[in-house]
Amino acid sequence: MFTRSYDGAGGGRRWRGRGEMAAPLSVMSAARGPLMRRARYLVANNALAASGAEAWVSGLVGTGIKPQSAHPDPAIRSKLNLAFELWTDAADADGVSDFYFLQATIARRLVVDGEAFAVLGIADGRLNIRLIDADQVDPSLNRELGDGRRIVQGIEFDSAGRRVAYHILPERPGAPFAVLPLTPLRVPAEDVIHVFKPEIAGQVRGLSWFAPVVLRLSDLDAWRDAQLMRQKIAALLTGFVTSPTGTPSQFGDGSQAPPTITEGLEPGTLKVLAPGEDVKFSTPAGIGVEVIDFAKITEREIAVGLGLPAWILTGDLSQANYGSQRGGLVEYRRRIEALQHGVLSFQLIRPVWRRWATLEILSGRASGTVEAALPMKAITPRQPWIDPAKDVRAEIEAIEAGLMSRREAVTARGLDIEALDSEIAADNARAAGLGLDFTSTTKPNSTDAASVDPQQA
Repeated sequence: MFTRSYDGAGGGRRWRGRGEMAAPLSVMSAARGPLMRRARYLVANNALAASGAEAWVSGLVGTGIKPQSAHPDPAIRSKLNLAFELWTDAADADGVSDFYFLQATIARRLVVDGEAFAVLGIADGRLNIRLIDADQVDPSLNRELGDGRRIVQGIEFDSAGRRVAYHILPERPGAPFAVLPLTPLRVPAEDVIHVFKPEIAGQVRGLSWFAPVVLRLSDLDAWRDAQLMRQKIAALLTGFVTSPTGTPSQFGDGSQAPPTITEGLEPGTLKVLAPGEDVKFSTPAGIGVEVIDFAKITEREIAVGLGLPAWILTGDLSQANYGSQRGGLVEYRRRIEALQHGVLSFQLIRPVWRRWATLEILSGRASGTVEAALPMKAITPRQPWIDPAKDVRAEIEAIEAGLMSRREAVTARGLDIEALDSEIAADNARAAGLGLDFTSTTKPNSTDAASVDPQQA
């Protein structure tokens, strides 16, 4: 005999009508499209939704995640890094951005749509990347192919459950001059970049990050519109002329007032009323403190649902201080780092680098072997500090105490330590050759600092 000792697994009146999710894979498959379309609409029309999307894009990508070669030969490693940096300007097959802004576009689609797709191609002997719409990978295409092979939501799997191909429509949805009907083209999986955040085992397609807050954002949007209309009505000051006799009021010129009084009130104007008549003005209700508190609470709930600090979502720093901002940023940056390394680096940066490096070696533009050129490390953009002086001092003390390496500190700033050391050495050599000395002499030593009179300081 089994007994439910968890209240959350109980039944009865309190759980009547509550939602459950029995089969998450099928639920995700059905919800993917509506959530994506509604999130797109909200991001295009709702300020909070747009702010949330931009906050995640800038946090995940910033100025771009930069791959750096881990080739054992320093000379070849330097040449590979320089060649890749020169290639980034020609990375976009559509020719409208570079590789780093492509990352931002992919991150935006990852957040809003839940997934992003790109096709790797070759033009003039060089790699290029063409972004495609999520709906081009036909989500309605589901088919058994025999021998354990199948197509699920436009993605083909072999008998071992590995992705082997994507069935992609040749035109983007809504593209002008598209020839209908569109027939999906089978593209090998190694030529397709699919970026999404896996949430459960066996997940095939991505789910919009706005899923927990789509309904709340929509309701808040409607509520704000109603409050705005209420304020507009409240701003319409109306005057009513009342007569004690019940007869229609007369204007000063003796004419009878129409049902709607059209005469206005101007500064310095004196109006003459008949004996016994009075003027009363409307007193529309104002917005109380509880309304503002409700809006702030709802905004915080939306921020929590999006995984963002509330002040980043709303831009409201009125109640933020150094401690609260730093505490919120620590958790936010942990999430960012996990997604940068587990999603963007693994699903986007590494495949692009591996394809690019292979093509460079096989074409003869770079020397060495393919195997030696494939290892790389993704350098994420530097995260800004709230108080640079305190954070830099803490970082220096950690290095001096042996709690972290200088390489770790430099990499956390989004820099490559070899390139940084080369720049520092070159700067020092140039300054020495010109007889320049930029060493600061204003910092007092410990003895001098101790001898300073506090009142004079």
